[in-house]
Amino acid sequence: MESFAKKKERAKKIFDGLEKMYPKATCALRHHNAWELLVSTILSAQCTDKRVNMVTPPLFEKLPNIEAFAKCDITALETMVKSTGFYHNKAKNIQGAAIKIMKKFNGKVPDNMRDLITLPGVARKTANVVLSVWFKKNEGVVVDTHVKRITNRLGLTKEQNPEKIEKDLMKLFEQNDWDTFSHMLVHHGRALCTAHKTKCDQCLINNICPSAGKSI
Repeated sequence: MESFAKKKERAKKIFDGLEKMYPKATCALRHHNAWELLVSTILSAQCTDKRVNMVTPPLFEKLPNIEAFAKCDITALETMVKSTGFYHNKAKNIQGAAIKIMKKFNGKVPDNMRDLITLPGVARKTANVVLSVWFKKNEGVVVDTHVKRITNRLGLTKEQNPEKIEKDLMKLFEQNDWDTFSHMLVHHGRALCTAHKTKCDQCLINNICPSAGKSI
């Protein structure tokens, strides 16, 4: 069984290898402010970033600020976000978040985990995205489907619960690297370490991955 010290040493090699493959990995969601990033992240649940980036430009043109989202007709909002899937809940949560931000946070997106997770539709993953990407605060590790899948394949965690995975990863990586690590894994999950057909022969960290070359 791999000791924690050995796992941490391997985690550093994994990070370095990913950095060589994805040196410019950043958040793929297009945004101009914290609110746009928050909305985009909520919409990205069970949806591709590509689709979200197609939906948000006309959405933000029609509804240019938080107040507009808070006051808009919910049916119209549902129609505008429909193609991202689960649009009833997404529209409800986005408008609920807008209303709460206007009423409780003086019209500004909170810049801390405690307040962000009180907003409708915002759990730790979404909050971590907003905090790390916009506010440059690494309070945790973003654990999406790519991060969950790949960190299990890499043997960095055996957990399936996102919050437990996050805790494992926070112990293994330096806090300053938490955001970069997540971004690199998202890129890796799309390019090589996909859900159904991996391209291990093209991966620079296949020599330290316990799942390399195995059937998925």
